[in-house]
Amino acid sequence: MASLRLDDQLCFGLYAASRAVTSLYRAVLDDLDLTYPQYLVMLALWEKDHRLVKELGTELNLDSGTLSPLLKRLQTAGLVTRNRQADDERSVRVSLSDAGKALREKAKGVPDVIGAAMGLDDAGVARMRAELDRLTESVNAYRDALTPA
Repeated sequence: MASLRLDDQLCFGLYAASRAVTSLYRAVLDDLDLTYPQYLVMLALWEKDHRLVKELGTELNLDSGTLSPLLKRLQTAGLVTRNRQADDERSVRVSLSDAGKALREKAKGVPDVIGAAMGLDDAGVARMRAELDRLTESVNAYRDALTPA
């Protein structure tokens, strides 16, 4: 029989780890004047600039109600620009400003700080990331199988 002790629950371990990591990111990202969700948007744009809001939402698993205010704040901070597409007024393209591009250099040390805090070298980070991806895929597939079509 499965234990109902709090300390035996995988979900609690994941929750506690998530809160600890998010708290660390908050402290580290303070120097960049970014929130964690804003940092994720910037990471996506540093990887591939000039993206449609819909693309960003899909990649970051964020709906437009969450993403639009984030992008507005990043635009107000001068880090991105948002432009409606001439051929489709509903589509908005997000691009890095010069300040947003420059912030990338300042952010380069963030992954190393996070990895060090976790006690992981580059290989350990890669293994952890692969395991988390596998866990996410497995849980999503199980959830989807439970959901009627």
